[in-house]
Amino acid sequence: MLTRIAIALVSVALVSSAAAQKYTAPSTPVIGSANTVTADPAQPRPETKPCVVQLFSDYTFDDFSGHPFSYNATCPGPWEKVILSADFNITAGVQYDRTANIWIGGVNVYFGTTAEPSHNVARNWHVESDLTDYAPLFAMNQNGEVDLGNLVNSTYTGILYGSAELEFYPVPKRWHEQAPDTASHVYPLSAGPNGGTVALGNSSAMLSTTLTLPTNIERAYLDVIAQSQSGDEFWYTCVPNDVANELESCGGGAFREAQVTIDGTPAGVSPVYPWIYTGGIDPELWRPIPDISTLDFTPYRVDLTPFAGVLSNGVSHTVAVSVYGANNYFSTTATLLIYQDPNSSQITGEVTKNTIKPPNPNTVENITTDASGNITGSVSTTSSRHFEIDGYIHTSKGRVESSVRQQIDFSNVQTFDIESSGLYVQDIKQNTFINSWSGSFGRRANLSSTIQQQWPLHANITLDFSANPVPQTTILSQGLHKTEAELGEDGFYWSQLDNTDNAADTLFFDPNSGLITGNQAQSSSQSYSFRDSTGDCYNRSIASQSGALTSVHDGHGCWF
Repeated sequence: MLTRIAIALVSVALVSSAAAQKYTAPSTPVIGSANTVTADPAQPRPETKPCVVQLFSDYTFDDFSGHPFSYNATCPGPWEKVILSADFNITAGVQYDRTANIWIGGVNVYFGTTAEPSHNVARNWHVESDLTDYAPLFAMNQNGEVDLGNLVNSTYTGILYGSAELEFYPVPKRWHEQAPDTASHVYPLSAGPNGGTVALGNSSAMLSTTLTLPTNIERAYLDVIAQSQSGDEFWYTCVPNDVANELESCGGGAFREAQVTIDGTPAGVSPVYPWIYTGGIDPELWRPIPDISTLDFTPYRVDLTPFAGVLSNGVSHTVAVSVYGANNYFSTTATLLIYQDPNSSQITGEVTKNTIKPPNPNTVENITTDASGNITGSVSTTSSRHFEIDGYIHTSKGRVESSVRQQIDFSNVQTFDIESSGLYVQDIKQNTFINSWSGSFGRRANLSSTIQQQWPLHANITLDFSANPVPQTTILSQGLHKTEAELGEDGFYWSQLDNTDNAADTLFFDPNSGLITGNQAQSSSQSYSFRDSTGDCYNRSIASQSGALTSVHDGHGCWF
């Protein structure tokens, strides 16, 4: 639900309109309801009346065919904000979580997964995201497509439906000279002209596109989404192949990271968030509160600005994404955003420093088996990397130097207790810490941004195969913590986001058929808080028990 913009340099227009764009709580959900619910805020909206373009309405998703639509550019710019607003629902019954994509002109504008229904509970949910940076995409008529593959038969009976629209908020006439600084061109990295993700099944597989770009590029970014699928869906639970059978776990290790290259040269890194879908580990964990960002993924933005001079040299360039450690597979797409210098026809420059090296995760196995066949111990995987990229360009404003600095620390520690009596315990503690700094400096351009993120995950999974039915108890907590500080010629801006999810449940299996026979002691909660230097503050906490919403609390921790 948050903005897709990961780095938003402060401008006069943003400062001037900040008072009108505040995070607000969606309507208060109904206590006792089993419907899907999150604590996420609605997108901040300007006070102007939007021009709305319907993308599709009440589409039915009951097979794996693509669903085309036409985007008609009927809303004149400039726009202060562009928001995608989409609604989905699924009938009661049996169904898996499904992946959903919306494409316009081959560019991905929505990527998420669906909520699973239950036998007697249909579900509906709303998602929305900020697409303002993608404004050039909406300036002309485009072909669109919705991809939401769904198997419906006598066993899997849940049918999905969906509608989506774009809201275009015009820049007030008195602010026309202060319109948001959006991309000049938007280029897709997808499967074809109508979009589509590309499956990356191993570390060598690549999503790539070759482009001849404008010759006056002053900034460039790549928005990346790498979604874990199939054997990689639970990659954070995986261990090295040599102990996978012994530990009854998936192989391939527990480290994944997306890599970005330009013409084969390392250009950036996109860490992979451990999304857990609504059927993940135990479906009852996520009824009614799904895990963080499950319904609406946020792309990770990679700053490619130090390569602006190289990309502006008038020859074709290949931009590519791979996933280190992929073990069949990651569903991947990316979007290249180019910002041009309107007062220059030719920019020159080069990369002067690039210290990106291939990742080199370290794994330590400390597993012992006693005479009775009991297995105990841990498998630890860590990765720590720091890189610097510098470049310069000659622009209409003179020479501008740009730098990107990034520190990424990853840790995954899995502790096992597997007893011959039938007890199986796997405890997973994972954290990704990301510290990113980027800046552009020149005689008439001085901009810098610092983003710190932490992605903690703790899951404890306990099964007792000696019991009938077999109980699986899962206790899980996950977080997404993000702090941004941005300094530009027009001022300073900071923001802080904290999103945490907790869930617990005991699921029961029939030991012969493996079918679920019931569950007990389900509980979950989510707390979402946001504050920034403009005075915006949002906080909502929700909780559930036995699959129904039990509490909603708003505003705690807001001092403004």
